[in-house]
Amino acid sequence: MFFLFISLLVLTVIYSNTIPVKTHSDLIAFTKTCKYSNLKGGKMNIYVGNISSELTEEEINEAFAAYGELTSVKIIKDKYTGEPRGFAFVEMPDKAEADAAIAGLNGKELKGKELNINEARPRTENSRGGSPRGGRAPWSN
Repeated sequence: MFFLFISLLVLTVIYSNTIPVKTHSDLIAFTKTCKYSNLKGGKMNIYVGNISSELTEEEINEAFAAYGELTSVKIIKDKYTGEPRGFAFVEMPDKAEADAAIAGLNGKELKGKELNINEARPRTENSRGGSPRGGRAPWSN
């Protein structure tokens, strides 16, 4: 949000002859009408869990498209077998539409499985799993 404010402030200085911004309240009003600002509240990455192995990205796209525009759909697959791991990520550019999709689709059945949908958490440093030394632990078979 701070970056957006600074960016608009710089734009205001550059285009001060064409943008009618004189006070802070004018700047806030301008940001709400500017077509280049992120008026919709920012993008959201959505976790879609408990998906069927037969479910395709196109079918997930169809389910979420009823709630708004999608940026991307990605079913996560095992890197060795290529089989789906049972979850996917959907990115929507509008947070309000994403919240509506989460509320509307969480718990719904799709291809015989009840979906678990919520806002994706950011990856942490240790989110890759495995041994801290890399590879397999010496005590595993």
